[in-house]
Amino acid sequence: MPRFDRRRFLLAWLRAPLRIASITPSGPRLAGLMTKEISALTGPVLELGPGTGVFTAALLERGIAERDLTLVEYERDFATLLQGRFPDARVLRVDVRQIWKTALSGSFFGGVVSGLPLLAMRPEDVRALLEGCFSNLRPYGAFYQFTYGPKCPVPVEILDSLGLVATRIGWTLRNLPPAAVYRISRRYQPMILIEQRRA
Repeated sequence: MPRFDRRRFLLAWLRAPLRIASITPSGPRLAGLMTKEISALTGPVLELGPGTGVFTAALLERGIAERDLTLVEYERDFATLLQGRFPDARVLRVDVRQIWKTALSGSFFGGVVSGLPLLAMRPEDVRALLEGCFSNLRPYGAFYQFTYGPKCPVPVEILDSLGLVATRIGWTLRNLPPAAVYRISRRYQPMILIEQRRA
């Protein structure tokens, strides 16, 4: 990881600690966990809060075409950096609370990868975000979220109200700080998906 990426992250955190929620970019082990269920077959991927692009690079390694990536990043410096590093991706500098009202209206994705600090967001904003994402996710699509906390950062009440379920798919000590990854998906999936995961 380039040293100046760490410096960028620290400066961004100092400006807005609740929005950034970490003083350093995620490590490669966490990036691997966040993207391990994603492949070229997933289709277009929406990434929320990509920062310096650690997860973005991992998505490319999984076979997602750069042109099939939509990166939503509110921090100006990060958005500029991402556009330079991933010129074929769609980079949007917009508040995630507004994405389904404006820039991404009518877009559909195969998966969502989130680096957002959900624990620092208001519950009503988390609910609206997930509702918007799942309204624009294909039937088998999932929302991937990491957390530094001991449980899923989305309250059970919100999951239940939207017909969603959270499953922890991995955890790593080799990240600063240690983190867990959750797959959030629709509670009721077609049987074909269940069979595919067993195979």
